[in-house]
Amino acid sequence: MSEEENTEDVTPEETPEAVEETPAAEEVVEETAVVEETVEAEVEGAEGTGEVDVEEAATEAAEEIVAAEESRPKSDLPPGADLEPLVEPEPEVELSAEELAAREAEEEERAAREAAEAEEADAPVARPAPIKLAKDARYTATGKRKRSVARVIILPGDGNITINDRELDEYFPRARHRTIVHSPLVATGYETNVNIKIRVHGGGISGQAGAVRHGIARALTEVDPELRPELKRRGFLTRDARAKERRKAGLKKARKRPQFSKR
Repeated sequence: MSEEENTEDVTPEETPEAVEETPAAEEVVEETAVVEETVEAEVEGAEGTGEVDVEEAATEAAEEIVAAEESRPKSDLPPGADLEPLVEPEPEVELSAEELAAREAEEEERAAREAAEAEEADAPVARPAPIKLAKDARYTATGKRKRSVARVIILPGDGNITINDRELDEYFPRARHRTIVHSPLVATGYETNVNIKIRVHGGGISGQAGAVRHGIARALTEVDPELRPELKRRGFLTRDARAKERRKAGLKKARKRPQFSKR
């Protein structure tokens, strides 16, 4: 047989690959044609009626969606944070008569205790009446604060206070320091019954005021030992040990170090 007869006998339809690919290719072509016809019809209809182009309409719709999302109020909380959690109610437990009586007794005791504490807090602290000093009475004490040392002498009088032969208002012009000096006298009621002479040196103005208060409080315990609990409770008899910490070698201050530079 010749070559022409061989080519005529074998047709493309008889090959299995051609049989498999032909229907799928025909379907794709048909779908593409349908889509193209639909798009052309929509474009022709839009041009005929004077409507906006499809791409422009899609762009406008997308812009409207973005604007709506931006105008929506935003919250820093995660979604669902404003919802209240569902809590199952605890089952009620029936108590016996003895347990109910015990609970009522505990509540009554607690209420009575709180009422007693409130009354104690509101009640004024009872302090002994000032003692009338003898004409030749003389009580001395020493007070300290930081680097200041105050030597206090209490004499009978009418409430005059002199510090280093100067009046209190002249030596301590600030009201805060004068209040510190007067605080032990006001707490015990001796602010108008005694005269006080003080010699103070060292430290600054604030340290000297603290030293004077410490010395007056200690001298008042010599006048009347019953004043000790009240002065102790207010902290006037405690030597305040707070002071400025010394500077260390190699540092700028007590604890401040020079800035470290790696390079």
